[in-house]
Amino acid sequence: MMVGMTAKAKIAVTLPEELVQAARAAVRSGRAASVSAYVASALAERAKLDDLDGLLDEMLAGTGGSLTVAEREAIDREAGWHRA
Repeated sequence: MMVGMTAKAKIAVTLPEELVQAARAAVRSGRAASVSAYVASALAERAKLDDLDGLLDEMLAGTGGSLTVAEREAIDREAGWHRA
């Protein structure tokens, strides 16, 4: 969980079964306290990546412009990331 996150809200989401099973497996193996904690952690990581994308865009705008789609895809491949 991100530092400073104290308020919680309950929501309902529909997920692919394989993701639900992965979350449950993480709980069973002790890698997550609960399915909710697992999902919250994943969302927090995604939020960080989104923030980094925005920061990168700002920095690149000051130094010649944003990355092309091909450049972003190449970076993602090298890093082993998959964009949603």
